[in-house]
Order: sequence, then C-alpha cells, then structure tokens
Amino acid sequence: MAGIILPYRDILPKIAPSAFIAPTATVIGDVEIGEDAGIWFGCIIRGDVNIIRIGARTNIQDGTIIHVSKDGQGTFIGDEVTLGHMVLLHACTLQSGCFIGMRATIMDDCVVETGGMLAAGALLTPGRRIATGQLWAGSPARLMRDVGDAERAVIARTIPRYVGLAKEHRDAVAAGERA
Repeated sequence: MAGIILPYRDILPKIAPSAFIAPTATVIGDVEIGEDAGIWFGCIIRGDVNIIRIGARTNIQDGTIIHVSKDGQGTFIGDEVTLGHMVLLHACTLQSGCFIGMRATIMDDCVVETGGMLAAGALLTPGRRIATGQLWAGSPARLMRDVGDAERAVIARTIPRYVGLAKEHRDAVAAGERA
C-alpha cells in the first residue's frame, strides 16, 4: 500500500492488501477499498462526514475526487466499475459494472445502475438515475441511447487490463519500499 492514508475521528481507511493506492493518492476516514482495486495518481477519497465504499476490481483513474454528504448518503461504488480521469463523485451510488467517462460529475442521490454509462464531461444532476444498459451524455446529462456491443466490449476489456496494471504498479512500489 502506498499513498497518503489518514484517519478521521480515529477511523482509518480499510484497504484490501491487493489494492493499489498510488503514492500521490489520498484516502481519508471511513473508506473501504476492495480487492484488486486501483486508486491512481492524484485521487482524493474523503470519507470524513459519511462513508465511502469501493468494490473489488474497481478502477479510479488519476485526479478523481470522491466525497460524501453529511446529511445525505455516503458514496457507494460497486465491483468492476471504471471511473475515467478527473471524475467528481458526491454522495451517489454506482452499481457494479458501470462506466463513467473522463471529467464526468455525478451529484447527490444519483444512481448509475449495472452496465450504465455516463459519457466524458457529462453532469448528472441530483437525484437522476441511469438505468441498466443506458448511455447518458451532456450537461445536464440526458439519455442518449442504449449501450452498444462495442461499448460493452470496451468495458469488458478495461477491467482486467487495469487490474493487471494496478498489480504491476503495486508490485513496483512495494519493491521500491524494500530497496
């Protein structure tokens, strides 16, 4: 494990041993990160006023910020979710197997169901729900169409590729710490 791992109110993040936390990522407070997850460079995951749960084999790419709402829900991210670079999540739920494009923003009480996609740069406003197999885009985001076979194939390829890449980085960081 690398990165900046900080307690908040005596609650330390729980991170699976097989997860990769980049040296410049910051994880704070009541956060749980599952097996083989990748938390990349410059990410901030701040579980201070509520909880954050991140599932197994989930890929959170560089510059992403994940936070919560004190008076609402925490942030829940399922297994095998891919978040592109610089995504912003706040007090929302991403079910397993969804895909969020670069620089997308998902606000309070939103849900992205299994197999749902939010396009790069999209803004999902509070309380919206992307159903299974739907692709939403725009600012504010709206339904564009159903996810196609090509997009499902990209998602299927992305998961094992990033699990392998995270393992490679984790092993390199661990070797550097032993040197």
